[in-house]
Amino acid sequence: MSTSSSSLIRRRLANAYLSSIISISLVLLLVGVAAMLLVNTDSVSDFFKEHMQVSVLMKPEVSEDDALAFKDKLDSMNFIKSSEFVSKRRGEKEMAQMLGEDFLSVFESSPIPVSYYVTLKADYVAADSLAKVASKISESPMVDEVVYQQSLVEKLNANLAKISLVLGIFIALLLFISFVLINNVVRLSVYDKRFTIHTMCLVGATKSFIRKPFLLRSAFLGLFSAFLAILMIVGLLFFVRKEFVQLFEVFRLDLLLMVIGIVIVAGLVICVLSTYFVVGKLVSLSKDELYY
Repeated sequence: MSTSSSSLIRRRLANAYLSSIISISLVLLLVGVAAMLLVNTDSVSDFFKEHMQVSVLMKPEVSEDDALAFKDKLDSMNFIKSSEFVSKRRGEKEMAQMLGEDFLSVFESSPIPVSYYVTLKADYVAADSLAKVASKISESPMVDEVVYQQSLVEKLNANLAKISLVLGIFIALLLFISFVLINNVVRLSVYDKRFTIHTMCLVGATKSFIRKPFLLRSAFLGLFSAFLAILMIVGLLFFVRKEFVQLFEVFRLDLLLMVIGIVIVAGLVICVLSTYFVVGKLVSLSKDELYY
């Protein structure tokens, strides 16, 4: 009977410990997702900015060979990320798709010049910077006009600012909820040992002596839960990479180490701090208060 009771107690303790690890791991998974969004905020913003195209229209008399020779000079400008040559024939096809196949019939000769589609570095996609960029490119005698949508740039920057604000609030709420959930799991785990703590107080154990084993156990709990959460994050990223390849043009995998560090620190710090304060509170409880 004694052996059976001991076995039952061990199973209950193991189940309680396992449920704590699983609960904290799932919460740390949320922390990891929030951290991944947080560290990639600038990458997401840069992605949208660097996919906005600026059209560089060459003068009508500029031949395609001369325009192609201009590409090296264009690419050497420090604000240019990439440039794509658009031949007269390609330009005509694109205009035909917008205006109809017979739009050229009203012209004696094709009015479509050779041009470039240019993408700028993210830092230069702003109203004032674009004006300077257009002025610099237009210094070439071959360039007729630099075309970009001012309203689109202003909307893009305004929307990105709104998205960043909403994302920041979401991440802050997610981190707060994560802290509360982990804190509650740890509190319940430690509270189950309140009678053991009270017994240790009765035999004269100091607060630091009582706290030490609980803090060590809590540190292990936090680290092991963080390890499981990291495995889930890596698995999730592999799944996303397989199914949604385009997302990895936005998310930078080199920042994964930073996310892993955040998850480990969050698991360790929250678990240890929660245990420290809970044990300190339980030590000061009277015998009667242990039952409430």
